[in-house]
Amino acid sequence: MNWKLNPMGLECPYHRPLGFEAGSVSADQISCSNQEQYTGWFSSWLPDKARLNSQGFGCAWLSKYQDNNQWLQIDLREVKVVSGILSQGRCDADEWITKYSVQYRSDDKLNWIYYKDQTGNNRVFYGNSDRTSSVQNLLRPPIVARYIRILPLGWHTRIALRLELLLCMSKCS
Repeated sequence: MNWKLNPMGLECPYHRPLGFEAGSVSADQISCSNQEQYTGWFSSWLPDKARLNSQGFGCAWLSKYQDNNQWLQIDLREVKVVSGILSQGRCDADEWITKYSVQYRSDDKLNWIYYKDQTGNNRVFYGNSDRTSSVQNLLRPPIVARYIRILPLGWHTRIALRLELLLCMSKCS
């Protein structure tokens, strides 16, 4: 990798979407808290629906519960360098996450690690303020992991999310 060093650590020179929007991230790579309880109406709002710019009925992941114990998890299938997160709210209703934190791990046998700020506190990312805008949060330094979790900390009406992860690339491709 062709890393640049800045005062905040490693920085990624180029970013590429992982493939939520393009569909190359499969349904079995995306899971959520309480997923076994997604029946009836909620079965249309499974984590697989959390795809940037998704439209129509079931156009987002909706958390069944509205509390700080919810999460959306992505299995990258192998360790990758994640350099950013794009988030959107639900396409057909005024529901979105306003802030979130991120956890990651490189192996399913390891504990989850919170992404920290420069002072060592759990980093809070600011999310959306409407249903359609995409908000980009770059990770400086990037996360090197196989599993990523988005943990909603605040929301408008209810927890709803469409997203894309950005991967770090050493050159523009």
